[in-house]
Amino acid sequence: MTVALGVLVGALALGMGVLAAGAIAGSGKTIVTVRLWDDSVAAAYKSSFAAFEAAHPDISVDVTVIPWSQYWDQLGADVDAGRADDIFWLNNSYLTDLAESGELVNIDATLGERAKNDWDRVVVREFTAEGTLWGVPQLSDAGIALYYNKAMVVEAGIDPAALEELAWSLDPAEDSLLPVLQKLTRDSHGRAATDPEFDPDSVSQYGYNASNDLQAILLPSIGSNGGDFDVDGIYSFAGDAAAQAIGYQVALINTHRVAAPAAQSNAESDFARDSFINGKLALFQSGVYSLSHIADKAEFEWGVASMPAGPAGRVSVTNGIAAAGNAHSAHPAETAEVLKWLGSAEGNSFVGASGAAVPGVVAAQHAYFDYWAGKDVEVAKFFEVLARDAPTVTPPRTANFAEVEAAYGPILDQVFTGQLPLESGLRQAQDAANAVVAGG
Repeated sequence: MTVALGVLVGALALGMGVLAAGAIAGSGKTIVTVRLWDDSVAAAYKSSFAAFEAAHPDISVDVTVIPWSQYWDQLGADVDAGRADDIFWLNNSYLTDLAESGELVNIDATLGERAKNDWDRVVVREFTAEGTLWGVPQLSDAGIALYYNKAMVVEAGIDPAALEELAWSLDPAEDSLLPVLQKLTRDSHGRAATDPEFDPDSVSQYGYNASNDLQAILLPSIGSNGGDFDVDGIYSFAGDAAAQAIGYQVALINTHRVAAPAAQSNAESDFARDSFINGKLALFQSGVYSLSHIADKAEFEWGVASMPAGPAGRVSVTNGIAAAGNAHSAHPAETAEVLKWLGSAEGNSFVGASGAAVPGVVAAQHAYFDYWAGKDVEVAKFFEVLARDAPTVTPPRTANFAEVEAAYGPILDQVFTGQLPLESGLRQAQDAANAVVAGG
C-alpha cells in the first residue's frame, strides 16, 4: 500500500492509466485507488487499509492526497478524462452533477439498503438525492465554534468565560463582538485597536478571521441573521439578511481593521488557521476539521468557545464527507469491498482513534471523543450548537457547483477586499451564480 502525502497531479495524469488497469504486475493483486484532500485522515487511512489488506490479500489500496485548493478542479478534469480514482471524497456541494451524470456508484444497490442504518443520519441525508444514497459517510464536521488563544484573551483583560456571551449586531448598542475584537487586535507597538494611536497599517495581531470562508464564516453569519445562501437551488445571498451578515464581516476587515486584509485570506484557504497557529490571530472561527492541526502545531494554550451569536441566535452549518465510488471503475467488485470496509465500524474507527475527524459511522464515533478526552481537549462546543434540534443553515447543493463557485467567487472576493461596493457587488455575484444555474 502507498500513501502519497502531497500533490501527485503528475502521477495522476501520467500513471492513472496503469493504476486503472487494476493489478500489480506479477502479484495477482488488484489495486483500488482512493483520493481525498486531508493529510491527517490519509494517515488514519494508512492504518485502516493495512488492516483491510490483511483480511483481503488479493486487494491493495493506494491513497492519493490532493490539496483542497486543487482538489475540485483536478477531480473534474479526471472524471471528464475517465481517469478518476476508484473511490474519491465528496462534499455535498459537488454531489448533484456527479450523481446526475452517472459517475457515482449507487450505494443502496451496492451495499444494501440497510447499510445506511449504521451511519450518521445527517451525512446520509446530505448525500441522498432522488431517494438514492451516493456515498459512504466518512466524516461529520459537526458545527462551528471559536478557537481562542488563552494568553491573548487574558492579556486583553477578557475573561475567557465571557467569550460565551459574544454576539454581533448591526446595532452598536447590542454588538458585543466588535469591542472584544478591538481589544484583541494589536499593532506592532502593542497598542490595541481601541487606542487612538493604533496603527492599522502595522498590525501584528488580529482579533478575528473575518473572510470569504463559506463554511466557517459566511454560512454561520448568514444563518445567524436569519438569512439563506441559496433557496431551492436559486442563490439568494444578496438578500437583505444575508447582505447584512456579509456586510458586518466586510466591515470588520476594511472599516474596523480587526481582521486581516481579504487579499491575504482570498489567496490562501489556510491563511487564518496558520495565522492562529503562528500566534498572529486571537480568535479563529472554524470547525473540528481544524482541530488536529491546531493541537499538533500550536505552541501555546488555547481553548474552544461557542461561535458568536447573531440577531437570530447561533445558527451553524454542518457538513459531512462521503467516499463515493467511481461508477466506471475497471474492478467494481473490489471497489465495493473497499467501500464496505470504509462504511464499517472497524474501518472507520481509525479516523476517530487518531483524532483526525468525527467518523461518519456512528459506532466508530466514540473513538474520536475518547481520543480528545485523553488529550484534555473539550470538543463539546462543536456539538452543542447543533443540539436539541437547533436550526442550521444549509450549504449550497446545485448542479454545476464548480462552475457556479467559479462565477461568483472572484466577485465575492472583491466585495471582501472593498474593490466592489457591498450591495452592487453581492448582486453581481448572485446574478453570476444564478446565470450558471439557469444555463444548466
